[in-house]
Amino acid sequence: MYLLMKRLATAAVLSAMFAMTIYAGDAKSDKTPAVPKTGFRADMLMQLDNVQKKIENLAAAVPAESYSWRPAEGVRSVSEVYMHIAGGNYFLLTFIGIKPPKKMDPGIEKSVTDKPAVTEHLKASFEHLRNAVLKISDKDLEKTTEMFGNTVTYRNALITALVHLNEHLGQSIAYARMNGVVPPWTAAEQAAAAKKDSK
Repeated sequence: MYLLMKRLATAAVLSAMFAMTIYAGDAKSDKTPAVPKTGFRADMLMQLDNVQKKIENLAAAVPAESYSWRPAEGVRSVSEVYMHIAGGNYFLLTFIGIKPPKKMDPGIEKSVTDKPAVTEHLKASFEHLRNAVLKISDKDLEKTTEMFGNTVTYRNALITALVHLNEHLGQSIAYARMNGVVPPWTAAEQAAAAKKDSK
């Protein structure tokens, strides 16, 4: 995982990530398959829904003025972390042949810093990832691909995308806390507990 994070952090990876052209199989006109009820893809989608909700809710809770905050010089800012998450949702799928839906600016992680634009990119990237999981067949999960010098299954590549999301969710929680923002789900739990105690 260290190797994955190191490579994702490099400019070369970002350039490759955003230089991709339109993926014909991901056109909006394509009919989206039904959500599977069992199996790996059903589990993947359940986990994806959970981490997506937390990341998007946290991004909404952090004030716009805090998006430029960074813990130290040379470390990603709040907006850069969220744009890195969005970029990862596109880039990691390229290992299984799914390209981003449109050509993008290689420097987008640093150029897109406005909160509304950042949250819009996040939402679109999650939609792209979710559609990929829905459209890939169970049979194709057994296919293999080269990823960071290793031969892995398509299933493994999707797991890597999920692990990447959870890693940066943790980072985002720490960033939010350092800016005085309680994660919305924690705030809800605390409010419910306080209400119960007051009875």
